[in-house]
Amino acid sequence: MDFLTLLQVSDSTVRLATPLLLACLAGLFSERAGIFDIGLEGKMLFAAFFSGAIAAVTGSAWMGLVAAIFASLILSVIHGLASITFRGNQLISGVAINFLAAGLTVVVAQDWFGQGGRTPSLTGAARFNPITLPFAESLGAVPVLGPIYRDLLSGHTILVYVAFACVPLTWWVLYRTRFGLRLRAVGEAPEAVDTAGISVVRLRYAAVIICGVLCGIAGSYLATALQAGFVKDMTAGRGYIALAALIFAKWRPWYALWATLLFGLLQAVALRFQNIDLGVFVLPVQFMDALPFILTVIILAGFVGKAIPPRAGGEPYVKER
Repeated sequence: MDFLTLLQVSDSTVRLATPLLLACLAGLFSERAGIFDIGLEGKMLFAAFFSGAIAAVTGSAWMGLVAAIFASLILSVIHGLASITFRGNQLISGVAINFLAAGLTVVVAQDWFGQGGRTPSLTGAARFNPITLPFAESLGAVPVLGPIYRDLLSGHTILVYVAFACVPLTWWVLYRTRFGLRLRAVGEAPEAVDTAGISVVRLRYAAVIICGVLCGIAGSYLATALQAGFVKDMTAGRGYIALAALIFAKWRPWYALWATLLFGLLQAVALRFQNIDLGVFVLPVQFMDALPFILTVIILAGFVGKAIPPRAGGEPYVKER
């Protein structure tokens, strides 16, 4: 693989890993607080639809982003009500959100636009356009480092930079702030947090809301940056892959970055190399497309080492009288 091809694959890796990273960090906040969220896929899909629809109507990608976050927050609040307030089964609530989003987005899109469950193609200000970093063109002539800066670091949309900036921000919030300490404590021992006079319900709702915001950004990125509009089931299992990456990362922000980059690399390789000739045999394109999901199964089967989730995860908290 020559240097230019390596840069192109790396660039695709960053673009494809961005929605996975945002969804993975969303799940990290939620699950660190003890709320398992299978509904990442549905929130991303719901956000992607409203982002594409509002951007198409208003001609503004920023309005689409706001709509995406608002739509994702609606589903987050529903999940919070079901799992925190009414102490329902968190997994069933998440699955219900996925089903709701998968069906509702297609029905509403067909009713609004009559294009078979799609939104109109987005152009101009209705999409987030790439940002050229300072001196990218002038430094491009510098050997090795110049092309890396110009072709890999520069030329992404603002949502890509936001996603990667969220990694150190998440680490700082979880491990260097009082809020983060309490959030992690709620996922491990909510009774201890309650004994200290801190509201378990409030902290868990805060985590669910943060999860909704990040899923909204991820969905908006899919519809207004990575692609030019919404199409049916455009998340294509990314929410489930993000959950697998979260387990792979053992619920840690920096590990989540590398895990999602790995999944993004597999997707980028599948898109770039349709058939890989190994000499003895040729790997078909179908196998390459399935690689991210194969890795997901391997991770969930426990072949990457023991990943211990937060001890209170998935369990509704009942305040002792």
